[in-house]
Amino acid sequence: MSAPLLETRGLTVTVGEHTVTRDLDLRLARGERLAILGRNGAGKSTLLATLAGLRPAAGGEVRLDDRPYPALSAREAALRRGWLAQTAPDPFATTVLETALTGRHPHLGRWEWESAADATLARAALAKVGLGGFDQRQVATLSGGERQRLGLATLLTQAPSLYLLDEPLAHLDLNHQIASLELLARQAEAGAGVVMVLHDPGLAARYCDRALLVFGDGTVTQGPCDQVLTARTLSCLYGYPLKELADGGRRWFVPA
Repeated sequence: MSAPLLETRGLTVTVGEHTVTRDLDLRLARGERLAILGRNGAGKSTLLATLAGLRPAAGGEVRLDDRPYPALSAREAALRRGWLAQTAPDPFATTVLETALTGRHPHLGRWEWESAADATLARAALAKVGLGGFDQRQVATLSGGERQRLGLATLLTQAPSLYLLDEPLAHLDLNHQIASLELLARQAEAGAGVVMVLHDPGLAARYCDRALLVFGDGTVTQGPCDQVLTARTLSCLYGYPLKELADGGRRWFVPA
């Protein structure tokens, strides 16, 4: 059996006195999509940042392509995993194309500039998220949803084998939510692994293979979506009674 794309072994994640996960063993294969769900403040973003190697674990380890993060240089890690944060600060004036092109930086040498081929990749990524023709727009003029889609286009330009996305649907209208999830599904079909923090369990059930429920007290539940995402478990997760609705083979969860 080949090594998983992403693996945790006995992973304990903490924030101050708060324990997010305790002794978590997780495996993500290439082509899999994992949804992380939980209440606000449960530690989903903190866990995702730890999976990205951006913060140290309190215990255990995270392995990427069967190598722990400390064994990878920053460039080696960036060539393998892409990270989309909840918010993207833009301290300097920059264009949409220039921002998308930052996704190519891990692929360039220390003194190497982006090439015409890199620009072609970036423009293709912008077109995929509905930002074709925005090349010379200043990022500061974008709406919140457009900025979010630019973040996704930057990841597509980076072309990692693992996508780690913290609330990728934030600021997006329904049309762009579905388009983004369909786009990520195609990346998985091409062999990438996808881990994303979501708030809608119905969309998680539709677009993900597996789910990880973070309860906020160090305990988690994980497994295939059709087993883990039930009205009972989700009611416990969110602290509010939910009921399941089924339509055409798809499942949705609404307040009871």
